[in-house]
Amino acid sequence: MKLHINGQNVEVPDTIRTIEELLAHFELQEKMLVVEHNQNILQKEEHENTELSEGHKIEIVHFVGGG
Repeated sequence: MKLHINGQNVEVPDTIRTIEELLAHFELQEKMLVVEHNQNILQKEEHENTELSEGHKIEIVHFVGGG
């Protein structure tokens, strides 16, 4: 399935059906992050129920500490 992730066209396995599965695929599920799905910012509780389809636009922003 082709998705538009962080400004790039990305091919992911067709078995990925939800935002939660997408984050697990990229090993981001444990990070503190914000996900925007088709221009809607999602709450963490929505990740498991938000379904993906071909061409959806996803923005993933994760926080990095430092100093």
